[in-house]
Amino acid sequence: MLNPFKKTQPAPAPVAAAQVEPLVAVPAGLVSLAKTAGVSLTKAGVPAGLRAAVYLVVDRSLSMADYFDNGSVQHLADQALGLSVNLDDDGTVPLVFFDNRPYPVVDVSLDRYEGVVAAQHQLHGGKRSMGGTYYTAAMNTVIEHYRNSGATDPALVIFQTDGAPQDKDATRLQLAQASTMPIFWAFVGFGPSKVAFLKELDKLRGRLVDNASYFHAGADPRGLPDRQLYDGITGEFGRWLPAARAKGLLP
Repeated sequence: MLNPFKKTQPAPAPVAAAQVEPLVAVPAGLVSLAKTAGVSLTKAGVPAGLRAAVYLVVDRSLSMADYFDNGSVQHLADQALGLSVNLDDDGTVPLVFFDNRPYPVVDVSLDRYEGVVAAQHQLHGGKRSMGGTYYTAAMNTVIEHYRNSGATDPALVIFQTDGAPQDKDATRLQLAQASTMPIFWAFVGFGPSKVAFLKELDKLRGRLVDNASYFHAGADPRGLPDRQLYDGITGEFGRWLPAARAKGLLP
């Protein structure tokens, strides 16, 4: 029997519609990822209708071999594409592998994403050619690609690695200099332990605006709920947008 004196609780407010519906038609294999990414963008306060180019940078140092073999890197590429379809209407994510050097940019697209990581990895020599860890080469590749694209919308760069680089000082300088550009760097760590250097970059001083975040995906990135990864990537991106606009980096 209902208690007439008990106040009824209002139904929870629905999630805002912004960003939940992808901008382009999505293959069946990516629908769940796209919807989950859309919810995270909304939670992060990313404005409805915002356009942004999504990049994916992947560490190809030797310590990453198991993550290529077990599909973790391919899954991250799928997740990046699921995020991109909410922000960019071309359905494409430029992918940059790096170790001692950056590798040529390849597009991960809605009609060419399955197995693309393994194919590119083998094209570059597979495990036998995996090298060291130099962040700045990959960062420069992204910056050059973004500039040459003629884009006026911001860029969201998912930068994956499992360890600190061999060019720490140059990386600090590069990130500080890049803070004057409309590019946000979302660092994603793989591995059992958090990467102390990425935590340092997240708090780096001397930047025009805080242009980076760090999320640790752990030793089993494939087993991590997609929602957690997307929340980790989009949370600070949502806060960076108004800060970058206030500094004149965005219209």
